[in-house]
Amino acid sequence: MIGNLREKTGAGLLDCKKALTEANGNVEEAITILRKKGAASAAKKADRATKEGVVESYIHVGSKVGVLIEVNCESDFVARNDDFRAFVKDLCLQVAAASPAYVSREEVPEGELAKEREIAVAQVQGRPPAAVQKIVEGKLDKFYSASCLVDQPFVKQPEKTVKELLTEQIAKTGENIQVRRFVRYQLGS
Repeated sequence: MIGNLREKTGAGLLDCKKALTEANGNVEEAITILRKKGAASAAKKADRATKEGVVESYIHVGSKVGVLIEVNCESDFVARNDDFRAFVKDLCLQVAAASPAYVSREEVPEGELAKEREIAVAQVQGRPPAAVQKIVEGKLDKFYSASCLVDQPFVKQPEKTVKELLTEQIAKTGENIQVRRFVRYQLGS
C-alpha cells in the first residue's frame, strides 16, 4: 500500500507510511492528508530564494504557437530532475493551450483590474447591492481564471488548478518553486 501511495503522490516513504497510519489504511484519505501537508509545506517554503531552474521552450505542431517559460527552484539538483523538467514542459503546454496573460493575480495591473471591475458592475445594474458585490467578485474570479496561469484549470487534469500542481511539485521536491515568467508567441498576432 505504501508503494502504491508513493506512486500516486510522489511523497516520501515515511510520509506515506504516516499518512496511511493516520488514515487507518484508507488510500484516498491518505492522499488527502498528504495534499494538505504538501500545501502547508509549500507555504513554509514560499520565502526561500529560487536562483536555479530551467528555461523551457515549446513549439506547437505546425509552428503557429511557441512558448518560452522560466521556472525557478532552489537547487540545480532539482532543476536537473526529470519530474521537475516534465512539470515545466507541462507548464509550457498550459501556456500554449490556455494563453494566460500573467503568472499570478499579483501581476495584473491595477488599471486592468479596475476596468474589469467597472465592466462587471455595469453588467449587474439594478440588482440588490449585496448581490452586486458577490456577482462582481465571481466575475473577477473568472477573469483571473482566464488570464492568470496559476489560477487556470490544468489542461491535462481540469479538476486541478496549475497552483495545485505547483504545490504538489513543491511537496515532491522539498524546495520552493516559482514560475518566474513566460512569453507566448502566436503567428499573426
